[in-house]
Amino acid sequence: MSTIAASARIHPTAVVEDGAVIGENVVVGPFSHVGPRVVLKDDVELASHVVVTGKTEIGRGCRVFSMAVIGGVSQSLHEAGENSTLTVGANCVMREGVTMNTGTVGGGGKTVVGNNCLFLANSHVAHDCQLGSDIIMSNNVMLAGHVHVADRAILGGGCAVHQFSRIGRQAFIGGLSAVNYDVIPYGMLNGNPGVLGGLNVVGMTRAGMDKQTIHRVRRAYKDIFEGEGNVRANAAAVRDAYLDCAEAMEIIDFIMADSDRAISSPFRRKG
Repeated sequence: MSTIAASARIHPTAVVEDGAVIGENVVVGPFSHVGPRVVLKDDVELASHVVVTGKTEIGRGCRVFSMAVIGGVSQSLHEAGENSTLTVGANCVMREGVTMNTGTVGGGGKTVVGNNCLFLANSHVAHDCQLGSDIIMSNNVMLAGHVHVADRAILGGGCAVHQFSRIGRQAFIGGLSAVNYDVIPYGMLNGNPGVLGGLNVVGMTRAGMDKQTIHRVRRAYKDIFEGEGNVRANAAAVRDAYLDCAEAMEIIDFIMADSDRAISSPFRRKG
């Protein structure tokens, strides 16, 4: 039996299956469908013709627009109907046609989205993706499986991200770009194949980073990507010089971390 708060407003044409949990002040619009293992936290709003299915939890204050399908089974060829989940944090907006899939057992079984994210029309979050908070995915952005996107990253319209790739905090991905490799924190990537074009200085400034820190981070970027060795060797070589700069260390640690993908660089054949 469903648990439906007294203040919830469910349109007569909507279907809320037995087992769903519907919080206070939730709105379920016309012809929407809420599956039996779905949890809609307080103040969630589903427009008309929304499907929320699977073992899915939608955080407080989220808004989901028409034709979105949230919590569908993964599109992995290895999908076997596992008991996997999708968790979406608070105050996210999922515009028209957005799709998000649950995880797979082979990928940990969980797709996770943080708080205050904006997903514009027809963007896609595949199985086992791990997204932070305050992320913007523009129209038609496509994340393949197992992608990690850190806080405050912005992905331009129509860009595609290769499976298992990582996108660092506050990175900026240009529209129609192909993200084949990991993108460092604060990095700015454009093109197909994607090429690192420097740092997202505008975003760093808007986030309140002072000029001196930005200067240090730009110097670290130059040391890493314009040095004589490969990217990881250069990062290791300059590590001690930037121990007093948390933002530069964030880039260095990102580069040095284990990953299934190489690091995007300003040179298509280097990394």
